[in-house]
Amino acid sequence: MDYNRLLNLQGMLFLLVAAGVVLRKKGILPEGAKSILTDLVIYLILPCNIINSFFIEFDLDILKGFAVILTIAGLIQAGCLMFAKIFYNREPESRKKVLQYGTVCSNAGFMGNPIAEGVYGAEGLMYASIFLIPQRIVMWSAGVSYFTESPDRKTVVKKVLTHPCIIAVYIGLVLMITQVPLPAFLQNTIRSIGGCTTTVSMVLIGAILAEVEPGSILDWGIVKYAFIRLFLLPLLVYICCRAFHVPPLLSGVSVLLTGMPAGSTTAILASKYEGDYIFATKCVVVTTLLSLVTIPLWCMVL
Repeated sequence: MDYNRLLNLQGMLFLLVAAGVVLRKKGILPEGAKSILTDLVIYLILPCNIINSFFIEFDLDILKGFAVILTIAGLIQAGCLMFAKIFYNREPESRKKVLQYGTVCSNAGFMGNPIAEGVYGAEGLMYASIFLIPQRIVMWSAGVSYFTESPDRKTVVKKVLTHPCIIAVYIGLVLMITQVPLPAFLQNTIRSIGGCTTTVSMVLIGAILAEVEPGSILDWGIVKYAFIRLFLLPLLVYICCRAFHVPPLLSGVSVLLTGMPAGSTTAILASKYEGDYIFATKCVVVTTLLSLVTIPLWCMVL
């Protein structure tokens, strides 16, 4: 692990988040800008970044790595579903929904990809894209069911298969396996758009953080959730990866993405389906802030 690179990455993330806070406080980024930036990242920037991560030479070791990290991710999601079922039974129903969803669905897709790329490069981003497939399946099935009735299987399959980031994985896999060269102007365009991922993602997170009053953030339920989301889950993944001698790159990506904070969709769904959306927003804010400390600590452990 290159600690200077890690510290530089962390410092950059802090400044980008701070820029988002300032821009939102000054009104340069209005309320509606958050949804626009979110759609921009999900539908354009992040898919381009994922496709760009597959512009590498393909070999059998990469294929084996895909199988390993997909298996790890599937087991992690099964464990998260189990923890969500047993850890929050004493919480009020409106808060329980939030905590359960936040346990099985993190911000790994939004914040995890730039972190994986920053620490492990393009190969790390490629494996992170594969790692996220099981979480996206759970997000559109069991995750949504915490707030409302679980959608039917056809709806789940459609949402997963047509998600922009999953489509980007399909395209990237085809390009990597076939090794078909793209025209230089097209490849440069994809690389240029994808290069905006970290900047736009962190500024958007800063804009979200700017709207929460600091004095009312913490309570015991949030502290407990932050401990589970940022420490306990990645610790269990780390121990299991070491026990089964998982290669360092795959182990590192798995631990880092497991230790991501609560996703912004936690607050969005809580608001839409009569959960405690204020509590949900606090969960997102607290875990996002704490992750700026826990992520580099996990990198040092790895």
